[in-house]
Amino acid sequence: MAAEMTKTPAVYDEIRPYEAGEMGQAFNELLDDRQFNMVMKSAAPWLPKKLRKGLLRLLFRGVKTPLGFQLRFMKPVVKYVIWRHTDGLTFDEQALPRDKKLRYTFVSNHRDIVLDSAFLDLLLVKNGYPTTVEIGIGDNLLIYPWIKRLVRMNKAFVVRRSLSLHEMMKSSQLMSSYIHFAVTEKRENVWIAQREGRAKDSDDRTQESVLKMLAMGGRPADDSNWGISLEDLNIVPLTISYEYDPCDYLKAREFQMKRDNPRYKKTQQDDLDNMRTGIFGYKGRVHYCCSSPANALIDDLKGQGLSRNDYYKTLAERIDREIHRHYFLYPNNYIALDMLNGNGAQSAHYTPAEKARFEAYLEGQLAKIDLKDKDEPYLRERMLTMYANPLRNFIAATT
Repeated sequence: MAAEMTKTPAVYDEIRPYEAGEMGQAFNELLDDRQFNMVMKSAAPWLPKKLRKGLLRLLFRGVKTPLGFQLRFMKPVVKYVIWRHTDGLTFDEQALPRDKKLRYTFVSNHRDIVLDSAFLDLLLVKNGYPTTVEIGIGDNLLIYPWIKRLVRMNKAFVVRRSLSLHEMMKSSQLMSSYIHFAVTEKRENVWIAQREGRAKDSDDRTQESVLKMLAMGGRPADDSNWGISLEDLNIVPLTISYEYDPCDYLKAREFQMKRDNPRYKKTQQDDLDNMRTGIFGYKGRVHYCCSSPANALIDDLKGQGLSRNDYYKTLAERIDREIHRHYFLYPNNYIALDMLNGNGAQSAHYTPAEKARFEAYLEGQLAKIDLKDKDEPYLRERMLTMYANPLRNFIAATT
Protein backbone atom coordinates (compact mmCIF):
# COMPACT_ATOMS: atom_id res chain seq x y z
CA MET A 1 0.00 0.00 0.00
CA ALA A 2 2.75 2.46 -0.96
CA ALA A 3 0.09 4.75 -2.36
CA GLU A 4 -1.27 5.31 1.14
CA MET A 5 2.11 5.90 2.85
CA THR A 6 3.51 8.78 0.79
CA LYS A 7 3.02 12.14 2.52
CA THR A 8 1.69 14.80 0.17
CA PRO A 9 3.55 18.17 0.25
CA ALA A 10 1.65 21.02 1.89
CA VAL A 11 1.54 23.01 -1.35
CA TYR A 12 -1.28 20.69 -2.51
CA ASP A 13 -3.38 20.97 0.65
CA GLU A 14 -6.08 23.13 -0.95
CA ILE A 15 -6.82 20.71 -3.79
CA ARG A 16 -5.80 17.17 -2.78
CA PRO A 17 -8.00 14.35 -1.45
CA TYR A 18 -7.94 13.55 2.24
CA GLU A 19 -5.11 11.36 3.48
CA ALA A 20 -5.12 8.41 5.85
CA GLY A 21 -4.73 10.41 9.08
CA GLU A 22 -7.55 12.81 8.18
CA MET A 23 -10.33 10.37 7.39
CA GLY A 24 -11.71 10.02 10.93
CA GLN A 25 -12.12 13.76 11.51
CA ALA A 26 -13.59 14.26 8.03
CA PHE A 27 -16.13 11.51 8.68
CA ASN A 28 -17.17 12.99 12.03
CA GLU A 29 -17.60 16.43 10.43
CA LEU A 30 -19.72 14.83 7.72
CA LEU A 31 -22.00 13.20 10.28
CA ASP A 32 -22.39 16.55 12.10
CA ASP A 33 -23.34 18.43 8.92
CA ARG A 34 -27.01 19.46 8.97
CA GLN A 35 -27.50 19.28 5.20
CA PHE A 36 -25.84 15.88 4.96
CA ASN A 37 -28.18 14.61 7.66
CA MET A 38 -31.16 15.92 5.70
CA VAL A 39 -29.96 13.93 2.67
CA MET A 40 -29.53 10.81 4.80
CA LYS A 41 -32.99 11.32 6.31
CA SER A 42 -34.57 11.48 2.84
CA ALA A 43 -32.74 8.25 1.94
CA ALA A 44 -33.96 6.41 5.06
CA PRO A 45 -36.84 8.39 6.65
CA TRP A 46 -37.90 5.38 8.71
CA LEU A 47 -34.56 5.34 10.57
CA PRO A 48 -34.17 7.59 13.67
CA LYS A 49 -31.29 10.08 13.49
CA LYS A 50 -29.32 8.58 16.39
CA LEU A 51 -29.62 5.08 15.01
CA ARG A 52 -28.68 6.28 11.53
CA LYS A 53 -25.52 7.95 12.85
CA GLY A 54 -24.70 4.94 14.97
CA LEU A 55 -24.96 2.58 12.02
CA LEU A 56 -22.74 4.82 9.87
CA ARG A 57 -20.12 5.00 12.63
CA LEU A 58 -20.23 1.22 12.96
CA LEU A 59 -19.77 0.80 9.21
CA PHE A 60 -16.87 3.26 9.23
CA ARG A 61 -15.00 1.34 11.93
CA GLY A 62 -11.68 0.12 10.57
CA VAL A 63 -11.67 2.50 7.57
CA LYS A 64 -8.28 4.21 7.53
CA THR A 65 -7.81 5.39 3.95
CA PRO A 66 -9.80 6.87 1.03
CA LEU A 67 -9.45 3.52 -0.78
CA GLY A 68 -10.88 1.78 2.29
CA PHE A 69 -13.77 4.26 2.30
CA GLN A 70 -14.47 3.50 -1.36
CA LEU A 71 -14.47 -0.23 -0.79
CA ARG A 72 -16.63 -0.04 2.34
CA PHE A 73 -19.16 2.63 1.32
CA MET A 74 -18.99 3.50 -2.37
CA LYS A 75 -18.57 0.04 -3.89
CA PRO A 76 -21.98 -1.22 -2.64
CA VAL A 77 -23.65 2.03 -3.75
CA VAL A 78 -22.19 1.80 -7.27
CA LYS A 79 -23.09 -1.88 -7.53
CA TYR A 80 -26.66 -0.98 -6.58
CA VAL A 81 -26.77 1.75 -9.27
CA ILE A 82 -25.55 -0.77 -11.86
CA TRP A 83 -28.14 -3.35 -10.78
CA ARG A 84 -31.03 -0.87 -10.54
CA HIS A 85 -30.34 1.62 -13.34
CA THR A 86 -28.40 -0.21 -16.08
CA ASP A 87 -28.64 -3.40 -18.10
CA GLY A 88 -25.07 -4.30 -17.26
CA LEU A 89 -21.57 -2.79 -17.13
CA THR A 90 -18.75 -4.37 -19.19
CA PHE A 91 -15.02 -3.66 -19.43
CA ASP A 92 -12.42 -4.27 -22.13
CA GLU A 93 -8.91 -3.86 -20.69
CA GLN A 94 -7.10 -6.14 -23.13
CA ALA A 95 -4.99 -3.29 -24.52
CA LEU A 96 -3.43 -2.53 -21.10
CA PRO A 97 -0.09 -4.11 -20.19
CA ARG A 98 -0.39 -7.27 -18.12
CA ASP A 99 1.65 -5.72 -15.27
CA LYS A 100 -1.06 -4.54 -12.90
CA LYS A 101 1.47 -2.68 -10.76
CA LEU A 102 1.61 0.08 -13.38
CA ARG A 103 -0.32 3.30 -12.81
CA TYR A 104 -2.25 5.21 -15.45
CA THR A 105 -3.82 8.57 -16.24
CA PHE A 106 -7.13 7.71 -17.87
CA VAL A 107 -8.22 10.45 -20.29
CA SER A 108 -11.79 9.69 -21.30
CA ASN A 109 -14.85 11.02 -23.01
CA HIS A 110 -17.33 12.34 -20.48
CA ARG A 111 -20.83 10.93 -20.05
CA ASP A 112 -21.72 11.42 -16.38
CA ILE A 113 -20.48 13.87 -13.75
CA VAL A 114 -20.43 11.30 -10.96
CA LEU A 115 -20.47 7.84 -12.49
CA ASP A 116 -17.71 8.03 -15.12
CA SER A 117 -15.00 7.57 -12.51
CA ALA A 118 -17.17 5.59 -10.05
CA PHE A 119 -17.85 2.86 -12.62
CA LEU A 120 -14.14 2.79 -13.51
CA ASP A 121 -13.22 2.35 -9.83
CA LEU A 122 -15.46 -0.69 -9.56
CA LEU A 123 -14.15 -2.19 -12.80
CA LEU A 124 -10.52 -1.80 -11.74
CA VAL A 125 -11.14 -3.45 -8.36
CA LYS A 126 -13.18 -6.25 -9.95
CA ASN A 127 -10.38 -6.98 -12.44
CA GLY A 128 -7.62 -7.24 -9.85
CA TYR A 129 -5.98 -3.81 -9.98
CA PRO A 130 -4.54 -2.77 -6.61
CA THR A 131 -6.08 0.70 -6.47
CA THR A 132 -8.80 2.87 -7.99
CA VAL A 133 -8.50 6.38 -9.46
CA GLU A 134 -8.13 9.87 -8.12
CA ILE A 135 -10.42 12.22 -10.00
CA GLY A 136 -10.54 15.90 -10.84
CA ILE A 137 -13.88 17.52 -9.97
CA GLY A 138 -14.77 21.15 -10.68
CA ASP A 139 -15.37 23.39 -7.67
CA ASN A 140 -18.59 24.58 -9.37
CA LEU A 141 -20.10 21.21 -8.35
CA LEU A 142 -18.97 21.47 -4.72
CA ILE A 143 -22.05 23.47 -3.83
CA TYR A 144 -22.22 22.52 -0.14
CA PRO A 145 -19.44 21.82 2.38
CA TRP A 146 -20.65 18.24 2.85
CA ILE A 147 -20.28 17.53 -0.90
CA LYS A 148 -16.71 18.83 -0.90
CA ARG A 149 -15.91 16.79 2.20
CA LEU A 150 -17.47 13.62 0.77
CA VAL A 151 -15.70 13.81 -2.61
CA ARG A 152 -12.33 14.43 -0.94
CA MET A 153 -12.91 11.30 1.14
CA ASN A 154 -13.62 9.58 -2.18
CA LYS A 155 -10.20 10.35 -3.73
CA ALA A 156 -11.18 13.56 -5.55
CA PHE A 157 -8.93 16.56 -6.08
CA VAL A 158 -10.44 19.97 -6.76
CA VAL A 159 -10.32 21.68 -10.16
CA ARG A 160 -10.81 25.42 -9.73
CA ARG A 161 -13.12 27.14 -12.23
CA SER A 162 -14.10 30.75 -13.08
CA LEU A 163 -10.64 32.24 -12.53
CA SER A 164 -8.83 35.12 -14.17
CA LEU A 165 -6.27 34.22 -16.84
CA HIS A 166 -3.37 34.71 -14.42
CA GLU A 167 -5.07 32.69 -11.67
CA MET A 168 -5.97 29.97 -14.16
CA MET A 169 -2.32 29.58 -15.18
CA LYS A 170 -1.23 29.22 -11.55
CA SER A 171 -4.08 26.81 -10.80
CA SER A 172 -3.29 24.68 -13.88
CA GLN A 173 0.37 24.50 -12.93
CA LEU A 174 -0.49 23.38 -9.41
CA MET A 175 -3.01 20.79 -10.60
CA SER A 176 -0.62 19.40 -13.20
CA SER A 177 2.15 19.17 -10.64
CA TYR A 178 -0.22 17.35 -8.28
CA ILE A 179 -1.30 14.85 -10.96
CA HIS A 180 2.35 14.03 -11.69
CA PHE A 181 2.96 13.59 -7.97
CA ALA A 182 -0.11 11.36 -7.60
CA VAL A 183 0.90 9.04 -10.45
CA THR A 184 4.67 8.89 -9.96
CA GLU A 185 5.09 9.30 -6.17
CA LYS A 186 1.80 8.29 -4.53
CA ARG A 187 1.42 5.49 -7.09
CA GLU A 188 -2.23 6.34 -7.78
CA ASN A 189 -4.21 6.16 -10.99
CA VAL A 190 -5.88 9.37 -12.15
CA TRP A 191 -9.05 9.89 -14.18
CA ILE A 192 -9.64 13.14 -16.03
CA ALA A 193 -12.17 14.09 -18.69
CA GLN A 194 -10.84 14.91 -22.15
CA ARG A 195 -12.52 18.32 -21.96
CA GLU A 196 -14.02 20.70 -19.44
CA GLY A 197 -17.65 19.67 -19.11
CA ARG A 198 -19.50 17.06 -21.11
CA ALA A 199 -19.83 17.16 -24.91
CA LYS A 200 -23.58 17.72 -24.92
CA ASP A 201 -23.93 16.45 -28.50
CA SER A 202 -21.62 13.44 -27.81
CA ASP A 203 -19.09 14.70 -30.38
CA ASP A 204 -16.21 13.78 -28.10
CA ARG A 205 -13.07 15.86 -28.73
CA THR A 206 -9.99 16.25 -26.55
CA GLN A 207 -9.22 19.84 -25.66
CA GLU A 208 -5.61 20.66 -26.40
CA SER A 209 -5.62 22.77 -23.23
CA VAL A 210 -6.17 19.59 -21.16
CA LEU A 211 -3.03 18.00 -22.63
CA LYS A 212 -1.06 21.22 -22.19
CA MET A 213 -2.15 21.33 -18.56
CA LEU A 214 -1.08 17.72 -17.99
CA ALA A 215 2.35 18.49 -19.48
CA MET A 216 3.01 21.54 -17.29
CA GLY A 217 3.91 19.73 -14.09
CA GLY A 218 6.59 17.28 -15.18
CA ARG A 219 9.94 17.29 -16.96
CA PRO A 220 10.72 20.46 -18.96
CA ALA A 221 9.98 20.13 -22.67
CA ASP A 222 11.74 21.40 -25.77
CA ASP A 223 10.84 21.67 -29.45
CA SER A 224 12.12 18.15 -30.14
CA ASN A 225 9.65 16.58 -27.70
CA TRP A 226 6.93 18.85 -26.33
CA GLY A 227 5.26 15.90 -24.62
CA ILE A 228 8.21 14.49 -22.68
CA SER A 229 6.47 14.97 -19.33
CA LEU A 230 3.32 13.24 -20.61
CA GLU A 231 5.26 9.98 -20.89
CA ASP A 232 5.55 9.87 -17.09
CA LEU A 233 1.74 9.94 -16.74
CA ASN A 234 1.16 6.78 -18.78
CA ILE A 235 -1.92 8.25 -20.46
CA VAL A 236 -4.62 5.74 -21.45
CA PRO A 237 -7.41 6.92 -23.80
CA LEU A 238 -10.63 5.50 -22.33
CA THR A 239 -13.92 5.16 -24.23
CA ILE A 240 -17.23 5.19 -22.34
CA SER A 241 -20.32 4.04 -24.28
CA TYR A 242 -23.89 4.42 -22.96
CA GLU A 243 -26.85 2.78 -24.68
CA TYR A 244 -29.16 5.47 -23.26
CA ASP A 245 -28.10 8.81 -21.81
CA PRO A 246 -30.54 9.65 -19.00
CA CYS A 247 -29.55 13.33 -19.27
CA ASP A 248 -30.25 13.55 -23.02
CA TYR A 249 -33.46 15.56 -22.56
CA LEU A 250 -31.74 17.95 -20.11
CA LYS A 251 -28.95 18.53 -22.64
CA ALA A 252 -31.48 19.12 -25.43
CA ARG A 253 -33.34 21.58 -23.21
CA GLU A 254 -30.09 23.43 -22.54
CA PHE A 255 -29.38 23.60 -26.28
CA GLN A 256 -32.69 25.38 -26.88
CA MET A 257 -32.23 27.64 -23.85
CA LYS A 258 -28.86 28.77 -25.21
CA ARG A 259 -30.21 29.12 -28.74
CA ASP A 260 -33.08 31.32 -27.57
CA ASN A 261 -30.99 33.26 -25.06
CA PRO A 262 -27.22 33.34 -25.76
CA ARG A 263 -26.62 34.69 -22.25
CA TYR A 264 -28.28 31.71 -20.58
CA LYS A 265 -26.15 29.99 -17.93
CA LYS A 266 -26.92 26.90 -15.89
CA THR A 267 -27.70 27.36 -12.21
CA GLN A 268 -26.39 25.31 -9.31
CA GLN A 269 -29.79 23.64 -9.20
CA ASP A 270 -29.35 22.65 -12.85
CA ASP A 271 -26.05 20.99 -11.94
CA LEU A 272 -27.72 19.10 -9.08
CA ASP A 273 -30.56 17.99 -11.37
CA ASN A 274 -28.03 16.68 -13.89
CA MET A 275 -26.15 14.80 -11.16
CA ARG A 276 -29.34 13.25 -9.78
CA THR A 277 -30.70 12.30 -13.21
CA GLY A 278 -27.36 10.88 -14.33
CA ILE A 279 -27.12 8.61 -11.30
CA PHE A 280 -30.73 7.44 -11.04
CA GLY A 281 -31.79 7.54 -14.70
CA TYR A 282 -31.93 4.49 -16.96
CA LYS A 283 -28.71 3.92 -18.92
CA GLY A 284 -29.26 0.59 -20.64
CA ARG A 285 -25.97 -1.15 -21.35
CA VAL A 286 -22.70 0.60 -20.42
CA HIS A 287 -19.28 -0.35 -21.79
CA TYR A 288 -15.76 0.84 -20.93
CA CYS A 289 -12.85 0.19 -23.30
CA CYS A 290 -9.18 1.02 -22.70
CA SER A 291 -6.84 1.83 -25.58
CA SER A 292 -3.13 1.08 -25.36
CA PRO A 293 -1.15 3.66 -23.35
CA ALA A 294 -0.51 6.74 -25.50
CA ASN A 295 3.28 6.72 -25.07
CA ALA A 296 3.58 5.16 -28.53
CA LEU A 297 1.65 8.11 -29.97
CA ILE A 298 3.90 10.52 -28.07
CA ASP A 299 7.07 8.73 -29.24
CA ASP A 300 5.86 8.94 -32.84
CA LEU A 301 5.74 12.74 -32.66
CA LYS A 302 9.32 13.14 -31.40
CA GLY A 303 11.65 15.07 -33.65
CA GLN A 304 8.98 16.02 -36.20
CA GLY A 305 9.69 19.73 -35.77
CA LEU A 306 6.10 20.62 -34.87
CA SER A 307 5.37 23.89 -33.14
CA ARG A 308 4.00 23.57 -29.62
CA ASN A 309 0.42 24.28 -30.74
CA ASP A 310 0.64 21.91 -33.72
CA TYR A 311 2.11 19.21 -31.49
CA TYR A 312 -0.81 19.29 -29.04
CA LYS A 313 -3.36 19.60 -31.85
CA THR A 314 -1.93 16.47 -33.50
CA LEU A 315 -1.71 14.53 -30.24
CA ALA A 316 -5.30 15.46 -29.33
CA GLU A 317 -6.48 14.21 -32.73
CA ARG A 318 -4.65 10.91 -32.26
CA ILE A 319 -6.12 10.42 -28.79
CA ASP A 320 -9.56 11.21 -30.23
CA ARG A 321 -9.07 8.56 -32.90
CA GLU A 322 -8.31 5.97 -30.20
CA ILE A 323 -11.41 6.97 -28.23
CA HIS A 324 -13.63 7.02 -31.34
CA ARG A 325 -12.56 3.67 -32.74
CA HIS A 326 -13.31 1.92 -29.44
CA TYR A 327 -16.94 3.00 -29.10
CA PHE A 328 -19.28 0.13 -28.34
CA LEU A 329 -22.14 0.84 -30.75
CA TYR A 330 -25.76 0.05 -29.97
CA PRO A 331 -28.81 -0.16 -32.26
CA ASN A 332 -29.77 3.35 -31.09
CA ASN A 333 -26.66 4.83 -32.71
CA TYR A 334 -27.50 3.35 -36.12
CA ILE A 335 -31.21 4.21 -35.83
CA ALA A 336 -30.47 7.83 -34.92
CA LEU A 337 -28.16 8.30 -37.91
CA ASP A 338 -30.77 6.86 -40.27
CA MET A 339 -33.50 9.05 -38.76
CA LEU A 340 -31.36 12.16 -39.23
CA ASN A 341 -30.48 11.20 -42.80
CA GLY A 342 -33.99 10.10 -43.67
CA ASN A 343 -32.90 6.72 -45.01
CA GLY A 344 -32.21 3.14 -43.98
CA ALA A 345 -28.52 2.96 -44.81
CA GLN A 346 -27.70 1.44 -41.41
CA SER A 347 -30.76 -0.82 -41.17
CA ALA A 348 -28.66 -4.00 -41.16
CA HIS A 349 -27.65 -3.06 -37.59
CA TYR A 350 -31.12 -2.93 -36.04
CA THR A 351 -34.55 -4.54 -36.21
CA PRO A 352 -37.96 -2.88 -36.66
CA ALA A 353 -38.72 -3.69 -33.01
CA GLU A 354 -35.52 -1.95 -31.86
CA LYS A 355 -36.40 1.09 -33.95
CA ALA A 356 -39.91 1.21 -32.49
CA ARG A 357 -38.48 0.98 -28.97
CA PHE A 358 -36.04 3.83 -29.60
CA GLU A 359 -38.72 6.05 -31.12
CA ALA A 360 -40.94 5.46 -28.08
CA TYR A 361 -38.01 6.28 -25.83
CA LEU A 362 -37.42 9.57 -27.68
CA GLU A 363 -41.07 10.55 -27.30
CA GLY A 364 -40.92 9.86 -23.58
CA GLN A 365 -37.77 11.94 -23.12
CA LEU A 366 -39.12 14.83 -25.20
CA ALA A 367 -42.26 14.85 -23.04
CA LYS A 368 -40.08 15.57 -19.99
CA ILE A 369 -38.83 18.89 -21.42
CA ASP A 370 -40.67 21.81 -19.82
CA LEU A 371 -40.15 24.91 -21.97
CA LYS A 372 -42.60 27.71 -22.67
CA ASP A 373 -41.75 27.90 -26.40
CA LYS A 374 -40.89 24.25 -26.86
CA ASP A 375 -39.39 23.62 -30.31
CA GLU A 376 -39.98 19.88 -30.72
CA PRO A 377 -38.35 19.44 -34.17
CA TYR A 378 -35.19 21.18 -32.92
CA LEU A 379 -35.14 19.23 -29.65
CA ARG A 380 -35.64 15.95 -31.51
CA GLU A 381 -32.77 16.77 -33.89
CA ARG A 382 -30.51 17.59 -30.94
CA MET A 383 -31.28 14.30 -29.22
CA LEU A 384 -30.84 12.26 -32.39
CA THR A 385 -27.49 13.96 -32.96
CA MET A 386 -26.34 12.88 -29.48
CA TYR A 387 -26.89 9.24 -30.45
CA ALA A 388 -25.64 9.54 -34.05
CA ASN A 389 -22.31 11.29 -33.34
CA PRO A 390 -20.52 8.30 -31.77
CA LEU A 391 -21.30 6.29 -34.94
CA ARG A 392 -20.17 9.17 -37.19
CA ASN A 393 -16.89 9.41 -35.29
CA PHE A 394 -16.42 5.64 -35.27
CA ILE A 395 -16.83 5.50 -39.06
CA ALA A 396 -14.36 8.36 -39.53
CA ALA A 397 -11.82 6.73 -37.18
CA THR A 398 -11.98 3.26 -38.71
CA THR A 399 -12.05 4.02 -42.46
